[in-house]
Parts: sequence; C-alpha cells; structure tokens
Amino acid sequence: MNTRSDQDHHERLIGIDLGGSSVKMVLLHPDGSLIESVQHEFDLTEHMQWADQISNQYHQWKQNCAREPRTGLSAPGIAAPDGSCITHMPGRLEGLERLNWTEYLGSKSPVPVLNDAQAAALGESWLGAAKGMQEVVLLTLGTGVGGAVLTGGQPLKGRMGRAGHLGHLSLDPAGELDIVNTPGSLELAIGNATIQKRTEGKFSTTHALVKAVEAGDPSAHQIWDKSTQALAAAIASMINLFDPEVVLLGGGITRAGQTLLEPLQKWMDRFEWRPDGEAVPIRLATLGELAGAYGA
Repeated sequence: MNTRSDQDHHERLIGIDLGGSSVKMVLLHPDGSLIESVQHEFDLTEHMQWADQISNQYHQWKQNCAREPRTGLSAPGIAAPDGSCITHMPGRLEGLERLNWTEYLGSKSPVPVLNDAQAAALGESWLGAAKGMQEVVLLTLGTGVGGAVLTGGQPLKGRMGRAGHLGHLSLDPAGELDIVNTPGSLELAIGNATIQKRTEGKFSTTHALVKAVEAGDPSAHQIWDKSTQALAAAIASMINLFDPEVVLLGGGITRAGQTLLEPLQKWMDRFEWRPDGEAVPIRLATLGELAGAYGA
C-alpha cells in the first residue's frame, strides 16, 4: 500500500507563465521545491509560437513523470470564471483569447488558467514574501502597473475576472485617460510607459531617473517624490479597501530598493490609517520572474 510520502515522491507540478515576450515554466515537487525551470523567448511575428513552446516543454516533462503532472497556466488578460481560458487580451498574443488549455495540451485533468498578477500573488503567498498569509495586496511596478488581491487566500476575481487591476485606480479625476479610460490612474503616475512625459523628456527610463536621484539631482528628486507620493496615496486607499496583512511590490521598478521604499514610507506615515497604531508592512516580492509560474 502506498503511503502519502510515496505518492508525493511520484507526483509533479508544472507551472506555466506566459508573458509578453517569453514563456517561463517550472517543474516542481508538491512542496514547491524546484526540479527544473526554463525560459523560452518567442517571436510575436511567428503565429502562436508561444503556444508551441509551451506544448513542447509540457510534453517533454510529462514523458518523464510517473503520472500526469498537475498543471496550471497564468497569462495576461482576464481569465474565464471557470478557469478554462483567457477571455480578454486585446491587441497582444493573437490566438490566446478563448484557447482552452486543457484541450490544447491534451491533459486528462483540468489545466486552470488565471491572470498573471493573480498567479504571482498566489506564488508569493505560497513560497515568497507573503508566505502563509491569506490577505495580500500585490502591485507590480513596471512598464505599466499590475496588481492582484488575495482574500481568504484566494484571488479576488469579481464577476468577470476584472478585479485586482490596481494600476487603474484613479488618483486624479481631471487627469488624462489611461488604456482602460481611467482618468489620472496610478499606472500613469508611476509606470515606466509615461516616464518621458512625466520628466518632460529628461529621462527615458525609471532606472535612469532613480540613478539621478541617487546622484543628488534635485529636479529628479522632485519628480521621484511626486511619483512615490502617488504610489503611497494609492496603497493607503487599498489598505482601507482590503485591510491586508501585507502589501507586496514587484516588477522592474522595485530594483530601486531603498530609493523607492524610503520616500514611500515617508508618505505612508502621513497617509495610512492605523487604528491599532500598526502600519501594514510593505515588502518587496521575492520570487522574481518565476512568481507567476509558481502561482500557476
């Protein structure tokens, strides 16, 4: 008779994270320990090359598993309520919308599909900076601003899977409209996509702006302080909405480290409602580019 440990020894998990230019996949033991990880860059001009890469890697790993691996997939866009596919991802990754991954991979068990930020939050609460926590807010700060909320340990999805798009929180009703028509959104206030406009062409990347701040450039400091003020206002609002145990920050902008966290904390001390006198901790995510694959 097999014991549970015997079963675990043979069981494998596959996590798939489909990004804008690469596929990241992990093969795991049930406890989350890593067996192997791969990253495949793909060419968007080659129709559904990304899907072929996922299928090839999945079947390669599956052949070496004693039993069918439990598999999940994360991708940008809105996932169907039943978790079968991505329903809305306009303008990118042609062929992704409505692609049923259980059928495509020929899996005998369901392959759940979820939004990439929601998957990253699940990964961080399983193995990362929010390990063991049930109430989590995650913000990913990069070209745009992504986000996800875990409540009771599960992603907040809403009626159609749209919930958790925290980058589209409005900070200025008179501001310009972002890609989903939100005026003056958090994404416009700190996302890398608007850095040239926010700095009147002086800086082309957030990394360059941060370097100037660290070098003592007073105009850069003023711009960065305004960006971190906007981020703090948004986080304080999210704390009031969701009452999380922790707020996690991920994405390329977090490479700024203390240059981000110190001014952010200054503004949080001013904005955050602290009924018990305790601040909600703000931590940097720790799983990096594999967070979504682990969560999936």
